[in-house]
Amino acid sequence: MDHNNILGTVLAGGKSQRFGEDKSQVKLDGKLLIDFILSEIVDEFKEILIVTNNQIAFQKSKKISTTKDFKKGQGPLGGVLSAMKWAKEKNSNYKWISTFPVDTPFFKKEILKKFLSEINIEESKLFFIKSNNTRHNIFGMWSIDLMKKLEEDLNKGHKKVETWANSIGVKIINMEFMYEDPFFNINTKDDLEIAKKKIKND
Repeated sequence: MDHNNILGTVLAGGKSQRFGEDKSQVKLDGKLLIDFILSEIVDEFKEILIVTNNQIAFQKSKKISTTKDFKKGQGPLGGVLSAMKWAKEKNSNYKWISTFPVDTPFFKKEILKKFLSEINIEESKLFFIKSNNTRHNIFGMWSIDLMKKLEEDLNKGHKKVETWANSIGVKIINMEFMYEDPFFNINTKDDLEIAKKKIKND
């Protein structure tokens, strides 16, 4: 598929309640957590959008822009819709939103490339990665054609990504990893300590 039609989107609008502070701004091995994902995806897309409701620091690049959630408290689905609205308002030619979380420091661009290469856009308007029997609902490809339906359902109170995706019809791209889990995500301070150990052992 044409990568120029895809807006890379980092969803950083969460409250990080389990972590206790904005985890995108936490440092791991001297590097901001959000910069781990940005450094892996910034060269893969024409433009990157960060959806955040805070003034945050991140690696500087002319390719990276920020926007706020169109409406707070809507969860990741609200972040996806915010990115779609941003793309429409810019009158861009984006047809897809590729989404990423801020808390997966071991994700590599090779996984993204494999994911994109296995997508057949004729099969669905929504694609997620599944690895080792775990579905990763934030690592997704969302057609902008879903914008109207997504907004309607959010207004009806539908906020759970998995439930909404299943109702739409999501195509799963399966991957297997024998050793380290590249989708390890940092939800708590304990997870951060585990990540520190992982980095030291690499």
